[in-house]
Amino acid sequence: MKKVKDKMKVLVVDDDPSILLPLEFLMRKNGFNVFIARNGTEAIESVNKELPQVVVLDIMMPDVDGYEVCRYIRSKEEMNGAKVIFLSAKTKEADIKKGYEVGADLYIPKPFSPRFLMEKIKELSAS
Repeated sequence: MKKVKDKMKVLVVDDDPSILLPLEFLMRKNGFNVFIARNGTEAIESVNKELPQVVVLDIMMPDVDGYEVCRYIRSKEEMNGAKVIFLSAKTKEADIKKGYEVGADLYIPKPFSPRFLMEKIKELSAS
């Protein structure tokens, strides 16, 4: 029996269902193993349980913000190779700079092109 190549695990974190659900659909359609979290607390739980290779992360969330989630991911040894992509409406230079300072691999401002996001995920996962 042939071993099926493991699908890449992607965690999508956003408190807005109008972003979360289409992204989940798009990622599944592109062959990723997708997990979703609706807030920072769920994101941290999912990181611990699933150890995703890519985390697409909103910043402004009601409980734990994306910056804190990113710091948490970067503090976990078993998440060492994970890529973090911020997807945020916070587009000021200071916000973007802070995103990279806390450990983001990429910062994409909203509104965004889903095709561009998929290209970037594939690029990051190949590196």
